[in-house]
Amino acid sequence: MIAFHTLDVFTETPFAGNPLAVVLGADGLSAAQMQTIAREFNLSETIFVMAPRDPTHTARVRIFFPTAEIPFAGHPTIGCAILLAEETHQGDFATTITLEEEAGLVPVTVTRKGDRISAELTAPVLPYPAGGTPDVSLLAAALDLQPDDIGPHAPGTHEGGPRFLYAPLHSLDALARARPVEPHWSRLITAHGVDSAYLYAKGEDCDYRARMFSPTAGIPEDPATGSASAILAAQLLANGAVPDGTTRLTLHQGVEMGRPSTLWLTIEAAGGALTRVRIAGSAVRIGEGRLTPP
Repeated sequence: MIAFHTLDVFTETPFAGNPLAVVLGADGLSAAQMQTIAREFNLSETIFVMAPRDPTHTARVRIFFPTAEIPFAGHPTIGCAILLAEETHQGDFATTITLEEEAGLVPVTVTRKGDRISAELTAPVLPYPAGGTPDVSLLAAALDLQPDDIGPHAPGTHEGGPRFLYAPLHSLDALARARPVEPHWSRLITAHGVDSAYLYAKGEDCDYRARMFSPTAGIPEDPATGSASAILAAQLLANGAVPDGTTRLTLHQGVEMGRPSTLWLTIEAAGGALTRVRIAGSAVRIGEGRLTPP
């Protein structure tokens, strides 16, 4: 049997944020076994922890949707790093957890002060435009919205390991009304080579509030999407919303589905180009147990 833990990520409140399963000692598992276990947990993502290829790193990890493996994801990285740091440190601490992910090496700084713990990852790939510009009419139809709900930014498709379609909305009302609608949804995602759409609007108590739909990946809606939040940097840069220097943004997600999440996005740019993207958040432990591999 192998050990697992569950955590809620991008929150300090149990039963909020984005649930995560972390499976330890996964070295002997095949990809097919990992996929079966991820489908059993049926969370947006499950992360499997193995011995690192390079002993100077903390661990090698693989991340799975219920339906497929993905090269990088934010909430599994943050939650796993916090768990591994807590397993080896007592009291207040600041440490770096280095994870070997399929998309590349991901350093994560984990800090605990008193009863508060947080982690910040550096995106392994600088995000970039990919997949073309979505047609506004099709995008609106796919989200059961009107074309004038889209904006003020232009929609876009960007990649940084995974790829996401970005849908800017004029209001929180439009964000609350949005939902994937067929057959327009399938036409949209097929045209842009994605399975997920990240919607965002100016927030009232944050910089942006977001939602993320990915029903074809087995995730009807995700409460917090760290990778999409990191890749949002490219979408904002393309729309002139990121000046040179350092930009720090607070993002809220999961509000409409009753699992509020908070993510902090730090974007560094020079000469009109991204130079570094970081995502930070907290996590709380929920449970632990052991499972028999399939």
